[in-house]
Amino acid sequence: MNSFIKSIGLPFLAGIAGAACWSYLEINSAQTSEIGSADSPNTEMQFTAAFRPATQADGLTLPVSFVEASQNSTESVVFIKNFSGTDPRRYSMFDYFFGTGPTQQVSTGSGVIISKDGYIITNNHVIDRAETIEVVHQKRTYSAKLVGTDKNTDIAVLKIEATNLPEIKRGNSRSLQIGEWVLAVGNPFNLTSTVTAGIVSAKERQINILGGDFPLESFIQTDAPINPGNSGGALVNIKGELVGINTAILSRTGSYTGYGFAVPVDIALKIANDLIKFGEVQKAIPGIDVVELTPELAEEMKLKSLDGVIVTHILRGGSAEKVGLQKDDVIIKIDDWKITGKGSFEEALSYFYPGSKVAVEYMRNGNLKTAQLTLQNLEGGEGVIKREFFTSVLLGAKLESVNTIEKDRLKVPYGIKITSMTRGYLRDLGFRDGFVITHINQIPAKDPKAAGKYLEEFSGKLRLEGVAPNGQPFMQSYNVK
Repeated sequence: MNSFIKSIGLPFLAGIAGAACWSYLEINSAQTSEIGSADSPNTEMQFTAAFRPATQADGLTLPVSFVEASQNSTESVVFIKNFSGTDPRRYSMFDYFFGTGPTQQVSTGSGVIISKDGYIITNNHVIDRAETIEVVHQKRTYSAKLVGTDKNTDIAVLKIEATNLPEIKRGNSRSLQIGEWVLAVGNPFNLTSTVTAGIVSAKERQINILGGDFPLESFIQTDAPINPGNSGGALVNIKGELVGINTAILSRTGSYTGYGFAVPVDIALKIANDLIKFGEVQKAIPGIDVVELTPELAEEMKLKSLDGVIVTHILRGGSAEKVGLQKDDVIIKIDDWKITGKGSFEEALSYFYPGSKVAVEYMRNGNLKTAQLTLQNLEGGEGVIKREFFTSVLLGAKLESVNTIEKDRLKVPYGIKITSMTRGYLRDLGFRDGFVITHINQIPAKDPKAAGKYLEEFSGKLRLEGVAPNGQPFMQSYNVK
């Protein structure tokens, strides 16, 4: 019996004593945590501080909620509908007689009100090939006029006839910091504006998705979810100020997977202002081509830093040639803007106008050099340009004269470039965007309007000469009725 009591009773009493001791230690630890100071830190206090909500007393800037930012931005975001026809050549005669034939297609996206009198900024791909554009704002539908587009940045500007619209507050993308909270605001599928939150993951991102002759990619990367229908919507900071135009997602499925990209607002608004004021973007060029500096190139050129861009081509008669820049120079700074890669190089130049003077710092053979160069326009001059265009429904294209950069690249003295193609005569002849016509029936093609009118009215044997987008020359003859 004594043995039984010892084997059962003693462990039982030890357990009670242990529990009492543990309770005492736990209470004492909690009391120590409540009165702990910086002089006597303890693990329990640090753990509690790490997981409790941040307060104003902590000196942190984490927002308690995004209500204010949402209220300041959602009313400025609109729903956009793009109406376009279907190419009849996609249908057979069987479809015409027994099917529905060509039908109208509708694509949608978002946009941001940037002025009280009805100017709206969106993505070029949202309104691409549109025959009719409608904007829906607060359940009202407006017919929209296309003011201008820029494929190089995927920005477009619309105008609706309205007054006292809720113009969005403008922020500053240059001062935006990695890790800062942002909201993606969109109006997908004509739903009430949707808001998602995240942070700025990176800046000056290049993902090689833009078209145009001079693609300008310096995206803000964010993990704020951007889903289909949000293209052209607003990226705003925690004050509800516009800091970017949501443009793209990186995804294999077409749905958001954690990588969203926005055009910085400083770039987007400069593009929009140019389109409104001049009808086209006033691009300022230094007269060089550059590439990103890679570890392999840095090793080959014996460079210690990966910052900067390498000059690969000097435009004949351009600004860079005049001040002595050479191939393989490494540009590391433009004015006060440090050049870390091609994205920052393009963004730095995007804020200037033709005629602006900029200081350029570059490395040559290990030596630091500087040059003061005057930026030029696409025609080689230093003033604002307003190029001539000719748009033809019959031809199904917009015709424009080639610029200085294109003349240098294609090795042509002049020409008319085919852009913005839709259904029409030129597509039937086999042309696509980017073809340059230099001669029509052996006559030099220099004036877009004269060339367009001639093609609209001509019948008989037509001979066209020029250069394809890949630089290959062509010469074709057609019998036009």
